[in-house]
Amino acid sequence: MHVVVTDRTILPVGGAARQVDDLARAVQELEAERPRWVWADARETYPPLLRGGVRVSRCHDLALTEGLLLAHEGRYGQPRSAKAAHARLHGLPVPDEQPNMPDTLFAPEPLGAEAVAEVLADQLRRIEALPDPGRFRLLVAAESAGALIAAEMGHDGMPWRRDVHDALLTDLLGPRPVHGMRPAKLQALADEVSAAFGHPVNPDSVQQLAKAFKGAGVALRTTRSEELKQIDHPAVAPLLAYKELARLYSFHGWVWADQWVRDGRFRAEYVVGGVVSGRWATSGGGALQIPKVMRRVVVADDGWTLIVADAAQLEPRVLAAMAGDNGLARAAGEIDLYSALAKSFGGERDNAKIAMLSAMYGGTSGDAPKLLAVMRQRFPKAYQFVEDAAKAGEEGRLVRSWLGRTSPPPSDRWKSLVSGPEGSRALRDRGRFTRNFVVQATAAEWALVLMAVLRGRLSGPARLVFFQHDEIMVHCPLGQAEEVIAAVSESAAEASRLLFGQTPVRFPMEAVAVACYADAK
Repeated sequence: MHVVVTDRTILPVGGAARQVDDLARAVQELEAERPRWVWADARETYPPLLRGGVRVSRCHDLALTEGLLLAHEGRYGQPRSAKAAHARLHGLPVPDEQPNMPDTLFAPEPLGAEAVAEVLADQLRRIEALPDPGRFRLLVAAESAGALIAAEMGHDGMPWRRDVHDALLTDLLGPRPVHGMRPAKLQALADEVSAAFGHPVNPDSVQQLAKAFKGAGVALRTTRSEELKQIDHPAVAPLLAYKELARLYSFHGWVWADQWVRDGRFRAEYVVGGVVSGRWATSGGGALQIPKVMRRVVVADDGWTLIVADAAQLEPRVLAAMAGDNGLARAAGEIDLYSALAKSFGGERDNAKIAMLSAMYGGTSGDAPKLLAVMRQRFPKAYQFVEDAAKAGEEGRLVRSWLGRTSPPPSDRWKSLVSGPEGSRALRDRGRFTRNFVVQATAAEWALVLMAVLRGRLSGPARLVFFQHDEIMVHCPLGQAEEVIAAVSESAAEASRLLFGQTPVRFPMEAVAVACYADAK
């Protein structure tokens, strides 16, 4: 049963709308019937429900679904809001995308429940008209579940010990400085950089660094660490140390914690499908770029534990399942896929890894060509699968993930480059993108389905609190640890079955219970 919910209206599809004074209470009462809630955008509708103590089991997110459908229909990049979808449905001017706005007199008027129901009906009709509607329905369900999970993780937050964070920063940087000043250890490194040049140089200024190195007879193209490491100059060592600590200070320092950590929880703002491949992004907080050193700060509450799990060698396994390559699938039936493949590559695990990554990412340097020739011979279906995707990209065609997420079309700039002197390079670049898109986007789908299944299996106070590409974290009472670990393994198997049916490919999801995130690695 689909039930539309807007600001103060609940409309069972096919029934009568009713106005409610307390939306959270009304939703809670109907949730017992396990409807699929339909709303314009979970980012706007779900957080107020969470603050009201209400969690729902499933939903259909119109904005996310519209984005998937538009891309599949070759209308990539058009406004995906429910209002835009409704306007297109009725041949009206399509409004531009609007950023999330507070509920003020100046906020745009929300779409009414009847209009939302119209958009839903249109989306369901378009899905049924697709070549494989079953797969696309799974994609929509997973993407919408992701919207629920993202909102819940932002609401619940990941455990974050401010005292441990402060002690770590103090140890690495020195005491918290006054506003506008550098921490003591950063300042000391900055002074070392200046001393190495013999005059004051601001290590935060690209222009000053380039000028200083030029004066020392070194011409820099960039001030990136990779290039600096190739230079023999006494300023390089303190500058590299400065850059590493400065990044930590800027992105996960005291000011960052003041903004993103509340009540002992890091509360990030996740963006579902924020990357073209379907991977998530963040609109704040940098949850997807937490440095390893900061994992010490993620500590379970007393009497609780963190269940941390990641999928081993996910993308090669996804390729084996999609391509239906029996030889690669047999190797993917092992815990360590690369070790299982080593015999085909002269007994060297690293060679197997280089071959697989080169196939998926278009690598051509070093031993890659020789190892790809072995892969083409031993695993022809897998090799041809990514080659076909690369060829489609080079020809300017679209490619799709296993469930139907569609790659963006070639840009006008790419089309102009193809006909110019940089044409060959532009063709190769797009081919590398599309060959990886079909694998990476499907891996993102597997991870989404895994989380959706796991969310449904978690009971009591156990909560998903972190997700990064192929890694998840659950915060739960100590007594639930074994139950959650089993649920993770079962959810991985179910995600594999839902996407690929009865495949010999294994998708191991090794979960461990730890008190501190750093202990999981």
